[in-house]
Amino acid sequence: MDCSVDWRVTYGRRGAVAIGRRKEVENRRRFSNGSPLVEAVRLRCRAWRRAGRPPDDEGERVDAEQGQGGVRSVRRALDILSLLTEDQPTVPLKDMVDATGLPKTTVVRLVQTLEQYGLLWATPAGYTAGPGLWRWAHLAHTSWELPPDTQKLMRELVDRRGETANLMIRRDIHRVCVAQQESPQPLRHVVRVGDELPLWAGASSKVLLIGATDGLLQRVAAASPHGVAHVEQLRLWATEAADRGYAVSHGERDIGLTAVAVPIRTQSGVAVASLSLSGPSARISEQDTEVFADDLRETAARIAAQGFHHSLGPRT
Repeated sequence: MDCSVDWRVTYGRRGAVAIGRRKEVENRRRFSNGSPLVEAVRLRCRAWRRAGRPPDDEGERVDAEQGQGGVRSVRRALDILSLLTEDQPTVPLKDMVDATGLPKTTVVRLVQTLEQYGLLWATPAGYTAGPGLWRWAHLAHTSWELPPDTQKLMRELVDRRGETANLMIRRDIHRVCVAQQESPQPLRHVVRVGDELPLWAGASSKVLLIGATDGLLQRVAAASPHGVAHVEQLRLWATEAADRGYAVSHGERDIGLTAVAVPIRTQSGVAVASLSLSGPSARISEQDTEVFADDLRETAARIAAQGFHHSLGPRT
């Protein structure tokens, strides 16, 4: 709703339209002066003028219909930012409208706000990441980068075993890669730092679910392709991982991929992260998984001894 000099308001299904101050007399004929409807519109417009801008039509309301607590306008802005990827670092406005399904006017308002905060930057080809994101990226890098000694231990592990090493933590029903050392092999498993993967399958997931509550297991299962019946399998995997001290997966999420993972524990014994080796199943034999597990346990113990901790930590 635009509250500038030529603001216009549509009143429900009747489609009656009040056009600006220049037609105020006509508006009063159409709607009784002092009616609750007219007064409500006037109060809203005054508030918006004091704020310096009108809000997104629905952006300030909580999306109660979906049962989520986020503000809709914030989610919409994040949806726009998430369209920027390594494969598509610049996104035209039309593509933003098509991808989000939002009205063009709404997308324009959101983009303008993101530009004002330096999160987007306009180019002839479209919009790209702005300098404001660089500051945030630097802050995230500083907060999340593992100590050099931990990175060195992971690199030495890769050099010994020839497969990719990943360090992951749990964020609600997902696992997040916070560090990786890639295999030198031409054919290798690669997960980018910062990527979120599901917890319903994979060696790292089994390790991260050690000691998980029933509520967490149920939510992970509900998000899986198998549905809530997957709870028992998740519980079994977590129990086996706790008993053996490691977990193995063969193509559970990615066909042709084998992974071995162990927990990284705090001094109190809580599993706060997973350390894994992964690669093509054709290259990793059953005997290799046992050798990998021993090496992973030793490396994880050394990382834990350095006082590994992370800001996300375990959540139930």
